[in-house]
Amino acid sequence: MTPELSQRLRDQGLDPLAVASLVRTALAEDGETDVTSEPIFDPRQVSTADFTAREEGVVAGLVVAETVFEVLMDGEAELERHFRDGDHVAKGDVLLTVTAPTVKLLRAERIALNFMTHLSGIASQTALWVKEIEGTGARVRDSRKTLPGLRALQKWAVRCGGGVNHRMSLEDAALVKDNHVAAAGGVTAAYEAIRSRYPELHIQVEVDTLEQLEEALTAGATDVLLDNMSDMTMAEAVRLTAGRATLEASGGLGLARARRAAATGVDYLAVGGLTHSATALDIGLDFRTAAGT
Repeated sequence: MTPELSQRLRDQGLDPLAVASLVRTALAEDGETDVTSEPIFDPRQVSTADFTAREEGVVAGLVVAETVFEVLMDGEAELERHFRDGDHVAKGDVLLTVTAPTVKLLRAERIALNFMTHLSGIASQTALWVKEIEGTGARVRDSRKTLPGLRALQKWAVRCGGGVNHRMSLEDAALVKDNHVAAAGGVTAAYEAIRSRYPELHIQVEVDTLEQLEEALTAGATDVLLDNMSDMTMAEAVRLTAGRATLEASGGLGLARARRAAATGVDYLAVGGLTHSATALDIGLDFRTAAGT
């Protein structure tokens, strides 16, 4: 991988080695030989093609697509970037132009598109939520509901869409959920056990009643997740908290309810669907020319 591409990945908060490893895994899934393209095209033939948006949205994954071509072609591809990850694009916009050996270009096509359409779908869905709650002071936050191996990329796509990330793993921060509370015998017992073991660790506590909220605040919680509460109850939770803790709404949220929930005064909306249910953004690869041998 070129130093320039490695740096651009790092600038996006991505690990170049991890992204390259994902690309190699994808390439391995397609096998050693393209039995369709290789009999048709001379290996010396070169073509130019455009990755084009088929619908409006926010693009994410261009730098990953470039990694696909870098890993597969090792400098044989010429790429022209027309947009940056996180840009809003319109239907018909050319996102990236590639000139490369035709056989390898066809081999890379689906892998690059798989990354781009999926990540752009996440970024586009996130952007809809961000726009919906604009001006409320609340922010959209993701969850750990991600595909194995793709968490870093999926959470990066959320950032491309204007959202913010929750914890990346179980060791980043503690989140005391209902099952922890039930097994520990209460909010206070669960919170104090973690605080005793990890005095400096960030702890978020999930509550589903105002009584549990009061217990969490009394225990010292400074970050509380309000689980499946009505808008009215969340507004009361904001009043009772009075700035003592950050509040995050979770459960039962949809885009149609987003602004009402945000208007209660909570700091975050937790939206697992950003990563587990986002619809792929339609992007295609259009061949322009075959330059010959």
